[in-house]
Amino acid sequence: MRLFAAVLPPSERLDELGRVVDRLRGLPGAGGVRWASRDGWHLTLAFMGEVDEALLPEVRARLERAASRTPVFPLRLHGGGHFGRRTLWAGVAGDLDTLRLLAERSDAAARRAGIAMGEHRRYRAHLTVGRGRGEGVAMGPFLDVLDGFEGGRWEVDELVLVRSELPVSGVKGEQPRYERIGSWPLGGGGSGAG
Repeated sequence: MRLFAAVLPPSERLDELGRVVDRLRGLPGAGGVRWASRDGWHLTLAFMGEVDEALLPEVRARLERAASRTPVFPLRLHGGGHFGRRTLWAGVAGDLDTLRLLAERSDAAARRAGIAMGEHRRYRAHLTVGRGRGEGVAMGPFLDVLDGFEGGRWEVDELVLVRSELPVSGVKGEQPRYERIGSWPLGGGGSGAG
């Protein structure tokens, strides 16, 4: 199964971002972007890739420990940016140090559970809203709109383990499907069941 650890913003914060993305979708060049589905918007902390199901109990135990050692912290979606001409994202503001710490702990939890993780890179918080098709698109007009985006604050209070299933039908516009398969409260407490 294909897994990642994530922070899932609350629906009110996603609605705020959704209104901005609706504006982006109306801009010239928007047809060259494959827009991410709102119900799949998340902040990836640690991408684990394909994980043997036998490792799942150890992954769960180690993520629960990572969550219990991390305090609740404030975030908000803010501004945006891009990676090359291919990936358009909304940015994050707030307690980025604690977010980065949670990402590092999630990555370490996966490694200690026996998952061969990719090269360790400094965590860069972002929420992907679209990907350019083909050679990508000119990002300037989209960034002009995202620059002024200031989402409301929320308290991050849980770490979530997500299973993703990539599209296989070949149907144009089909999106990956995401399923929560575990969540743990930050700062301790709770049972940790998904």
